Amino acid sequence: MSVIATSPARQTRSRSTSMGLAALLVLLSTSGLAQVYKVTDDEEGVLFTDRPDAIPGGKVEEIEIRETNQSAPPPALPAASRPSSSQVQDATPTEPTVVITSPANESTIAMGPGNFAVSARVDPPLRGSETLVLLIDGQAYGPAQSGTSWFVQGALRGPHDLVVQRNARGNAAATSEPVRVYVLRPSIAR
Repeated sequence: MSVIATSPARQTRSRSTSMGLAALLVLLSTSGLAQVYKVTDDEEGVLFTDRPDAIPGGKVEEIEIRETNQSAPPPALPAASRPSSSQVQDATPTEPTVVITSPANESTIAMGPGNFAVSARVDPPLRGSETLVLLIDGQAYGPAQSGTSWFVQGALRGPHDLVVQRNARGNAAATSEPVRVYVLRPSIAR
């Protein structure tokens, strides 16, 4: 059997005791040995061993090793069934959706030049020639694009309604719910 020894000069007593005991318990749980002893010498050095006489005159404590928990493996799960090709063809495609994820509805754009970011989520992902257009107060902001984010610059002071439109073959395939933002901009008194 391997002997695990520690000394106060190398490690603190509590750490060496914990680490030594853990290592010994791992060894014992795999080797099937019956008894373990903790032997402490006059200098508070600790030794874990299967021999109580390992340190003559040392303080000997019998360590109780509990039985290792064991359980049967879980039952095997049935194999997942894949839909047949006819089932896949019969599946109804989901309607395309567009949702503005940022900014939140009724958001206020703080004092500044009127700049803010807009993000959207589309489901299912855009395919082929599909594009997105950001509409601010019903007017397209920039060209159609395949990305889902925009950076608006210089929005005028006041409330603005944002809508993202999903276009397929030049026609609107889906439109988000409107999101209202309030832009605060400093005004110059004249």
